[in-house]
Amino acid sequence: MSPTRRFRGPFARWPRVSDAVLAAVLLLTAVFTTEGPNDSWVLRSITEVPPVALAVYVVAGAVFYLRRREPVAVLGVAVAGWALALAAADSNLGLVTLFALYSVGRYAANNRQGLAGVAAAIAVLVADGLVLSTPWSATGFGVVFMFVVWYIGRRLRLREERAVQRRRQKADEARRIVAEERTHIARELHDVVAHQVSMMTVQAGAAQAVAAADPERAREAMAAVEQAGRQALDELRHLLGVLRPETERDGLGPQPGLADLPRLVAQLRAAGLEIEITDGLRTPVPIRLQLSAYRIIQEALTNVLKHCGPGTRTEVHLREEGTAITIEVLDHAPPAPARPRTPGHGIIGMRERATLLGGSLETGPRPEGGFRVLARLPLTGEPA
Repeated sequence: MSPTRRFRGPFARWPRVSDAVLAAVLLLTAVFTTEGPNDSWVLRSITEVPPVALAVYVVAGAVFYLRRREPVAVLGVAVAGWALALAAADSNLGLVTLFALYSVGRYAANNRQGLAGVAAAIAVLVADGLVLSTPWSATGFGVVFMFVVWYIGRRLRLREERAVQRRRQKADEARRIVAEERTHIARELHDVVAHQVSMMTVQAGAAQAVAAADPERAREAMAAVEQAGRQALDELRHLLGVLRPETERDGLGPQPGLADLPRLVAQLRAAGLEIEITDGLRTPVPIRLQLSAYRIIQEALTNVLKHCGPGTRTEVHLREEGTAITIEVLDHAPPAPARPRTPGHGIIGMRERATLLGGSLETGPRPEGGFRVLARLPLTGEPA
């Protein structure tokens, strides 16, 4: 058996059978034993039991089987039976009452009913002590013992409820983390597919346009399509590999950062964009910011290629402003009323990335023509 496996006794493994056996044992104890001299217990014949007491013991023993489903009712029957047996000068239901008190504390949801049952049992115990002239010290000990038995059951119930609540909270937290991770991966997949497929579409269109007049340029364009497709597959393998829990993370490539911007710019220049990049960053950028900064630039440049086409002059400016970095992407495409840019998942994804890091994103057309994307990301990277 695993050392971390929780031990489960017979009352947890076979609750119905265990309760039936316990009820039978308590019934036999009440019927065939009685208090002897010097606080001893002696056996007796069933003929020595008063008929009224015998009937009470049988009913209390039979009802005790329901102690998990109806604990308050079982305690009520035990206490009432104890009082009747006491009137018949044969009060042997103290042990049944103790187990019923524990069951009320362990299985009853209503705490007030449990306390009322404890009070009723204590009242019958005091009456029993008066009838039998029991010393007050013994009666007081019995009162304390009854309360402790009920309290132990109550504490076990509260502990189980807290354990259930912790498991529920852990499950809710796991579902929340999974949902966030799925959103993150969906955003990454969108960035990868939108960027690479846009490049492939543009290059394929260029190859088709010049295939007849300039086969060499057509071959170069198709080679660029092949390269973009391979890179898209590599990044998709990386992202989908994250979804496999058995995958060794050490075998996965690192996430792109600002150091990968030259490669991104080279790809887009090969696709036909004219890109000028200005890097004014002097403070090291935290790793948690670099992926979002890279994806924002990638999405902005991909949108330029998709909406404006090859040959568009584009500027990328990275600079520091106090405790934040600013990313500005400008394109110089002439105004094109016939081809308005409709907001899509790309801009929403860029804004979400910036917001999650406590930053902001501004987008919109420029008065002199073209489009502007401006992102501000705090170097602390704390969520807003």
